[in-house]
This record gives sequence, structure tokens and C-alpha cells, in this order.
Amino acid sequence: MKYMLLICRDEPVWDKLSVAERQQIYGDTRKLSEELTSRGQYLGGFPLHPSSSATSVRVRDGKRLVTDGPFAETREQLGGYMIIDVKDLDEAIA
Repeated sequence: MKYMLLICRDEPVWDKLSVAERQQIYGDTRKLSEELTSRGQYLGGFPLHPSSSATSVRVRDGKRLVTDGPFAETREQLGGYMIIDVKDLDEAIA
């Protein structure tokens, strides 16, 4: 079964982290992807640009509406994702 792991973060908090703290988080994420890869479960994933560079595209009444910025204000923003292939939900969240 395929699952998408969403990597969320609070961008203002992220911006205040030291380089060492960010490197630790990157290292933890890399370690997880390496573990998943070694088990043949990692299908792919990518980091995303900050929400400040987002563009929202919606279709209303058959017309495309393009606006700068994220769709909604939220405390946490989507920072990336991973796609995995595991037996079931329990294995995905283990």
C-alpha cells in the first residue's frame, strides 16, 4: 500500500533555528529515507519551497484563477513529502 508522508513545519520557527539545528533535522530526515530505501519502501520525495513563494491555482465556473501565496493561512506549512510503499497503515506510522 502506498502512503504519502507530509513533512510540515512552522516557517517562522524554522527561520529562527540555528544552522546546526537545521542540519540535525536534515540529517534525521536523510536517515529515515535511507532506512526506508534499504527496505525497498522509499519511492521518492522532495522538499518544497517556502509558502511565501507559493501560487494557488483554482478552477471556478470553468475558469482558472491564479493567486500568489498559499491557499489558506495556517500555523504549519507543507515543507516536503515522501512516498512510501508498506504493508499497511500501522507500518507506515511505525
